[in-house]
Amino acid sequence: MHIVSDFPRNVQEEEDWITLADGCRLAIRIWRPVDANSDPVPAILEYLPYRKRDLTAMRDAQTHTYWAGHGYAGVRVDMRGSGESDGVLTDEYLQQELDDGVEILQWLGQQPWCTGDVGMVGISWGGFNGLQIAALQPPELKAVITLCSTDDRYADDVHHMGGCLLGDNLSWASTMFDGNTCPPDPQLVGERWRDMWMERLEGSGLWLATWLQHQRRDDYWKHGSVCEDFSRIRCPVYAVSGWADGYCNAVFRLLDGLDVPRKGLVGPWSHKYPHLGVPGPAIGFLQESLRWWDYWLKGKETGIMDEPMLRVWMQDSVPPSARYEERPGRWVAEPSWPSPRIEPTHFRLTSGHDLTPAPQGPEAFEADDDDVPLSVRSPLSVGLYAGKWCSYNAPPDLPHDQRDEDGGSLIFQTARLNQDIEICGQPVVELDIEADQPVAMVAVRLSDIAEDDKATRITYGLLNLTHRDSDEFPEPLEPGKRYRVRVLLKHIAQHFPVGHAIRLSLSTSYWPLAWPSPEPVKLTVHPASCRLILPCREPQPHEEAALPAFGPPEAAPPLAVTLIQPSQEAWRVIRDLAKDQTTLEVINDEGTFRIDDIDLELSSRVTERYTYSYGNYDSLSGWTEWERSFRRGDWMVRSVTRTLMTSNATSFRLRATMDAYEGESRVFSKSWDEEIPRDLV
Repeated sequence: MHIVSDFPRNVQEEEDWITLADGCRLAIRIWRPVDANSDPVPAILEYLPYRKRDLTAMRDAQTHTYWAGHGYAGVRVDMRGSGESDGVLTDEYLQQELDDGVEILQWLGQQPWCTGDVGMVGISWGGFNGLQIAALQPPELKAVITLCSTDDRYADDVHHMGGCLLGDNLSWASTMFDGNTCPPDPQLVGERWRDMWMERLEGSGLWLATWLQHQRRDDYWKHGSVCEDFSRIRCPVYAVSGWADGYCNAVFRLLDGLDVPRKGLVGPWSHKYPHLGVPGPAIGFLQESLRWWDYWLKGKETGIMDEPMLRVWMQDSVPPSARYEERPGRWVAEPSWPSPRIEPTHFRLTSGHDLTPAPQGPEAFEADDDDVPLSVRSPLSVGLYAGKWCSYNAPPDLPHDQRDEDGGSLIFQTARLNQDIEICGQPVVELDIEADQPVAMVAVRLSDIAEDDKATRITYGLLNLTHRDSDEFPEPLEPGKRYRVRVLLKHIAQHFPVGHAIRLSLSTSYWPLAWPSPEPVKLTVHPASCRLILPCREPQPHEEAALPAFGPPEAAPPLAVTLIQPSQEAWRVIRDLAKDQTTLEVINDEGTFRIDDIDLELSSRVTERYTYSYGNYDSLSGWTEWERSFRRGDWMVRSVTRTLMTSNATSFRLRATMDAYEGESRVFSKSWDEEIPRDLV
């Protein structure tokens, strides 16, 4: 990372408040040129619940200072119920949040240091609400950069995938369960801090219970899903993600669905800003963002809109690993999306477990005397090496060698390739299957098989088979009846070299990435009428050589912090053969550090355990524990939150506790015990 401290304009930083129409005060931090009152600048808003004063302070200082130094006002606002803002946060993407965002934009547009033009930027939550607020068409909002976000809260968010309940649903709920226990800083709000804290502890609730009450794509998930009406977004959008992120699909849907100036960028990264991107290579994203902001907020000709609509990192083959520092490859581009240069290539599944080239059209599914049905009933161990749905690349959370998974799967494989194959887009698998249970899922994985037989997962997809026709109106399966279904895999750009093979793996479980079906399931596959469809792309070497290179990562100087205790990470599969019990344990201890300029010491540690007993579907459990503390002098607060999620054939059960401490005294305690019926999940 190249640190930049000499900017075209000198920067000042201030903390302030915005008072909304209902009297609620939102805490705001602004970085802007010192002469902005006499020479106003556009504003760039990042609107989050993640505490500008501490939890995102280091990232904010390097990002917003950079924009301010180049003639913008970088603005961070803590939403209602977070940081030092008033109120209680009770769920994500509520209408109140979006309405508050519109008021913030109005306030910014009226400031003497602002030109009246505002952009919104954000990763994850901030990427979501940037799109959602754009759909409300506030006049001040002139452009958006949305990173690692989605247009569809049901199909492609942390909660569900293909109608299956994701394990990250529990993990993410636990993150917000912990976040809602954090107090405001007395240094800013004074003696009100304790009353504000107690209000949050009492009122924030157990979000996981709310989410589990919506197991199909109902109005709850349609709210905030801008794909419901793309035409509502009337400002330019730059959509960014990474192949290791959980949200890369949305970039392609936004390019396809929006009817405004738009661009897409997908690198090799996990859930990170691209200038901090891992796996690398990271890029000069802040410079790239300036080209976007200068064009749309200042009217400068930067050339950004003359370049291809989509740029993606074409990944080269790599050995399997739970963590990559770098993913080798190259940048490629498409002038439009969908691209007419992407050719669907069909492979037929055979009873001999082969993937063979197949024609398109009706003749592809003619009867075959060699079509011998194949079946699979996967053990619950399939998925232990899957990594997370949304990778942060820390702790090591990418998929490991898929040979550990393939023993419990039904696999089909090409011959060793005699020519390179490159794909760019969304692979699709069409299956002709039957199940012996009314509720079943199928997990589909696509792997690159190296010459030494190591298997690297390239992409994957899940389908709750009761959602085969509709996520809104699922229907149980009729055991023994054949169904044709399509499984959409995550978008990917991948190069398969000569001598390698492509493997397709099918399993009936993928725990704990996804919560399994209520009962063990046997799936029967009729291979001759099944297809793998790959989005193949021919390399364009002359065009690729002419692409402008991204600059190296840059940022403003970091905050001064003092490390007190280093971080620790672990990702362990624990198999207790005596008890016939298996546990995936994930530990992320962020250590202890002090933000020097406000003399605030922070620490946090999260432990997650996902457990099952062999063959016993009623033994599944997910357990999380967060511990977090804040300290300044004699002031010290600490919180501990625990969540246990279990299930049987008919219901999910949630047990959770929240405890908060001031000094050594416990000052708040609350518990939950709820049972929620399964709804064809």
